[in-house]
Parts: sequence; C-alpha cells; structure tokens
Amino acid sequence: MHTKLQGMLTRAFLISLFTAVGFGVIALMVSQQKIAAFDLAIISAVQGLESPGWTRFAMLLDKVGSTAFVPVITVAAGLYLYVVLKHRSELVLLIAAIGGAALLNTILKKMFQRERPTLNIIMEETGFSFPSGHSMAGFALYGILIFLLWKHIRSTVGRTILLVLAGGMILVMGISRIYLGVHYPSDVLGGFLASAFWLTVCIWTYQRYQLRREQRTGRAQD
Repeated sequence: MHTKLQGMLTRAFLISLFTAVGFGVIALMVSQQKIAAFDLAIISAVQGLESPGWTRFAMLLDKVGSTAFVPVITVAAGLYLYVVLKHRSELVLLIAAIGGAALLNTILKKMFQRERPTLNIIMEETGFSFPSGHSMAGFALYGILIFLLWKHIRSTVGRTILLVLAGGMILVMGISRIYLGVHYPSDVLGGFLASAFWLTVCIWTYQRYQLRREQRTGRAQD
C-alpha cells in the first residue's frame, strides 16, 4: 500500500509540474499578446456552428457551471462523504479543491486583468476574462469527483462511464464559454491548466497525509 501511495504521490507531483508550466506558457503568451491567431481560429470554428439549438444548449451549460450551481453539487457531495461514507478527510479535500480553485481564479484575474472578447457576443458577462472562472470551477468540481468516486467504483465499465461523463462535462462547458463569446479559447485552456494544477496539489497533499497516517498506524502496530 505504501508503494502504491508513493507512486500516486509521484504522479501527482509530475502532473502539477506539467500543468504549472503549461499555464505559465499560456499566461506569457496572453500577456505578450502573442496568442491572437490561436484564439481567432478556434473562435471562428466554434461560433461558426451558431444556431438557436446550440445557443439554448450553451446557455444551459452556463447555468450548470455557474457560481450558484457548483456550491449545490459541492454541498451534496460533501454531505454524502461526511454522513454516508464517514470520510471526513475526503470532505476537507473536496472543500479545499473547489474553494481553492475559486480563490485562485480571483487572484489570477486581478493579476492579468484581461478584457473579455468583443466579437459576436451572444451573452453579456462582466469581470476580467483570463483565466475562465467557469472552466476552473467545472474542472475542479468534476475532477475532484472523479478522484473521490474512482475507488468506490470497482468495475471497468463504471469507471469508464465516470470518466466519459465528467470529462465530457468539463470539455463542453469550456466550449460553451467560447461559443457564447464571453471567453477566448486561451482563457478556457488557461482555466483548465490552472485548475488542474491546484487540483493535483490538493490530491498530492491528501495522499501525503494518507501515507503518513498509514506509516504512523504501522509503527503503532509494531
């Protein structure tokens, strides 16, 4: 078990390093205004699909990723972890991952102060643009749910369904922000990378705590 946890710690560290570097590259390109071609190409492709049906769907996804919806899911998951499963350390992890992602997004937006897109705006949005708050919140929420539910789902089919549903939600929520004209693609990508970094830091900290607790338990039994 110790070897398995140590392996997970190593993977979490490497992922956090990779995502931090990735976000740094995107942030540098945004700051130096060298990412316009990338943004415009994706905006053109996504918004080229505009139709009443897609607009209604994007608006629905906007509500799912809103600051009002995410806390509802967080509270429901927290109650299940605390009341049903009695996993208090996982409840702390859940709160840290989602609450920390929201705080990090606020800090990063104030640091970069990027204005929102002005082309083909379907829905009005206020505040700074980089990184996308919806993308960070969605990634943190569904990412941490994958981590918490994974070990409780034993079948390969169940785990595959979990990955497809959660990963699909993260992806389409990000695309919807581009479609609605409230974010640049680099805002969404930056949000995913920043949230992934924070999420893996939280998971690394949690796994390190679990490893130390197992070591203490082992010494006590000896």
